[in-house]
Amino acid sequence: MRAHNERLVLSILRSHGALAKSDIARMTGLSVQTVSVIMRSLEQDGLLLRGEPIRGRIGQPSVPMSLDAEGAFFLGLKIGRRSADLTLVDFLGRVRATRRRVYRYPTPGTVVGFVSEALPAVLATLPAMLRDRVGGMGIAMPFQLWNWVRYIGAPQSEMDAWRDRDIAAEISALAGMPVHVQNDATAACGAELVFGTGEKPKDFLYFYFGTFIGGGLVLNGQLFTGRTGNAGGVGPMPVPGPDGTLQRLFDVASMSRLAELAEAAGHSADHLWEQHSEWRIPDPILDGWLQHAAEGLAYATLSAAALVELEAVMIDGWMPVSIRSEITRRTEVALSKLDLSGVEPPHVREGTVGAEARALGAAAIPLAQRYLIDPAAPQALRDNLS
Repeated sequence: MRAHNERLVLSILRSHGALAKSDIARMTGLSVQTVSVIMRSLEQDGLLLRGEPIRGRIGQPSVPMSLDAEGAFFLGLKIGRRSADLTLVDFLGRVRATRRRVYRYPTPGTVVGFVSEALPAVLATLPAMLRDRVGGMGIAMPFQLWNWVRYIGAPQSEMDAWRDRDIAAEISALAGMPVHVQNDATAACGAELVFGTGEKPKDFLYFYFGTFIGGGLVLNGQLFTGRTGNAGGVGPMPVPGPDGTLQRLFDVASMSRLAELAEAAGHSADHLWEQHSEWRIPDPILDGWLQHAAEGLAYATLSAAALVELEAVMIDGWMPVSIRSEITRRTEVALSKLDLSGVEPPHVREGTVGAEARALGAAAIPLAQRYLIDPAAPQALRDNLS
């Protein structure tokens, strides 16, 4: 029970920012004395910071407490189809260090070799006294990588190595810490849930643009991963293509499709995988891709909203902020033009985490397991987090 209450206090502080013990007692239903004991313990553990007393009220001045950024650190490893990123985040989700490797296609050996080189350099950015506060690593990666060979031009024999390699166990042994694996787009959705800013909808569908488009699903304020961990995997959803025939969403709304269009017109698309701040794609090609992608997202949104009552749809990806804004705008317009009879259309919004959402989401996995409220907690308590 005490561990549960500590997670509850930490989760509320993460959602609301600095609060006094009386505020937390009111929000949780715990006694002020119980909250005082919990917060004192968390402060001694280095997880909370004491703020300046607030005076001017009757009685003792209230002292706001907030999360200590250096209370804990977590590592996130994103294994993508074109690149890998190893990122260190602090307790507030701020990136402290990151290393990146771009490749033509991923193999287990390449990824393990990258981690063995990057991990010491990333950890060395922390003062020695803080390195024992690294609480684990999460891995965000596409599932069944061997099934994507024809889409990324990789040799089947090399990609088949993923079938028999326990990448989590190998990297756990290499890093000397617990490692947890999650689908990459689901992890990006988790980053929005844990580290995102602004009002968080209770129920939302999340789209993430990478080499292929993926997604995640949040229901009742909790990340819903499904039986196999792939719930919200929106890529295979059927949508009308540019010629009117049904295609899969990732055939019209993935960065790989944009790269194909650019290369077919004689333009290099390599920069798409190397960085996310600028896309050097001719306007006619980019405009056509944006429109088709937005229309695909609109149809996928309608299908999802007809099945699950969604408050919002959030769009993010490995892309410039201006592109994210434009595709969100076009998706909202495209959705409004569809037949919405019998469906309450969700709000279409931009994600708030950005291009690094997969790596941040990976780091959020061990953070959530150790320090956030248990999804099985009573709904009344979880409602206080929103």
